[in-house]
Amino acid sequence: ELADSGRVTLVFSQFASMLRLIARACEDAGVRCASLTGATRDRDGMVRRFQAGEIPVLLVSLKAGGVGLNLTAADTVIHVDPWWNPAVQAQASARAHRIGQDQPVFVYQLVAEGSIEERMLELQARKRALADGLLGSDDGSLLAKFGASEIKLLLAPLDAG
Repeated sequence: ELADSGRVTLVFSQFASMLRLIARACEDAGVRCASLTGATRDRDGMVRRFQAGEIPVLLVSLKAGGVGLNLTAADTVIHVDPWWNPAVQAQASARAHRIGQDQPVFVYQLVAEGSIEERMLELQARKRALADGLLGSDDGSLLAKFGASEIKLLLAPLDAG
């Protein structure tokens, strides 16, 4: 649907096997795509074709999508399986948000319900909210946001068992 509506899409996965499944689905749907993984031979040529609009969908492994990629032709980014390190995932999304980008970019993250990834994202959100609560205090007082029991629990030694 994205390709049919003229959208240019980056699809990130940490698994090359998942990218192969997605490539097969694109082929079955008649959508041109290319894959950028550690096994890709002509990386620069593939990026040039994507940037020129010849390839509407570029499938990228998170590890291969590392240093020096500017993929500003994309207006859609899809993370098929989120990494537990949000900084790595944000860096991947940033490939479409480089100098020269002149359109809004929509970023989607697919998460299977009931999966460990869903639980990890919930944990990250709770940790982010806690950090925001601690660091974003207007009056600078931890006690203004947390009681003594919460602070004691926060600073307690980890249970090694």
